[in-house]
Amino acid sequence: MVQVTVTFALEPEVADRIRAVDPSVRVRVLNEAGIGDLHGAGRFPSQRQAATPFEEIEAALPDTEVLFAYWGDALERLVRPDAFPPSLRWVQLFTAGAERVDPALVDDCGLTVTTVRGMHAVPISEFVLTYMLMFAKGWPALLRNQLAVSYDRSVVPEDIEGKTVGIIGMGAIGAAVATRARALGCRVLGMRRSFTTRGPDAVADEAVPPSDLDYLLEESDFVVLAAPLTEETRDMIGAEQLRQMGPRSYLLNIARGELVEEQALIDALRDGVIGGAALDVFHREPLPPESPLWGLDNVILTPHLTGGPGDYAARATAMFCDNLARYLAGEPLHNVYDPARGY
Repeated sequence: MVQVTVTFALEPEVADRIRAVDPSVRVRVLNEAGIGDLHGAGRFPSQRQAATPFEEIEAALPDTEVLFAYWGDALERLVRPDAFPPSLRWVQLFTAGAERVDPALVDDCGLTVTTVRGMHAVPISEFVLTYMLMFAKGWPALLRNQLAVSYDRSVVPEDIEGKTVGIIGMGAIGAAVATRARALGCRVLGMRRSFTTRGPDAVADEAVPPSDLDYLLEESDFVVLAAPLTEETRDMIGAEQLRQMGPRSYLLNIARGELVEEQALIDALRDGVIGGAALDVFHREPLPPESPLWGLDNVILTPHLTGGPGDYAARATAMFCDNLARYLAGEPLHNVYDPARGY
């Protein structure tokens, strides 16, 4: 009997999809009335309910073989290299990122960790296009004018067609952004850590290796951050990179806040070094009310929701069920976290 423990609330019919994978699976959903903590902030509607008590997760771990969970504060305290639950073999994360997982759990304890990377491609890419269109058509100013009851026709809309979009991180999300941007007549530059030379690409108009970051920044009207948070990508966009972008370009971050030096970005936005920024992620979440980002006219802020909610839980569970069937059959799992890569 394989014991699967889910640390957040699922609708009964969604939990039944896990049970239906195989009769040998016993599914335990903790805290039927609530949902587990994700970075201490509510990202989905059901998170308005109470978080799963720490003690419930602690009591469930000793006989759990498979964990379907957020990697929040509770798991950081309970699943450690020096206190590893002996029965635990695999953790399926409810998120695309695995940056909070201690690499030693994989390297030294033999834990398999998988993510839902790629699940967010459609909703996030649609948000990215929304940001682009809002900036190109002057919607931040138009909305302010509407709220001020001002019939101000000084805003000059621009066309999206012919703009250059530079995408840093050409995984599923980056590829979805590229496909949609090209459909609107944009030129797309795509960067991926595995690209070694600049040249033709199947998805973007041009593949760009990380060593040519300055080229991508200088060429792009919109710079989209879609890369995972790793030691290579942390603070990859600082004051110098923002200057390379220029005053008519926009930074769109739907990855992780730590990819950008936040104070350098605030300074660049205040001083007109770049045209603006659309931010769905931040160094601290929720974004503190005292953050200067709230008061800047050239910023679009969204509260880390571009990947959901929609049918997030159902889509994540579908990916888990596919991996669970593979796990039971002894087949390779999808989206396995590799500490060496950082995702």
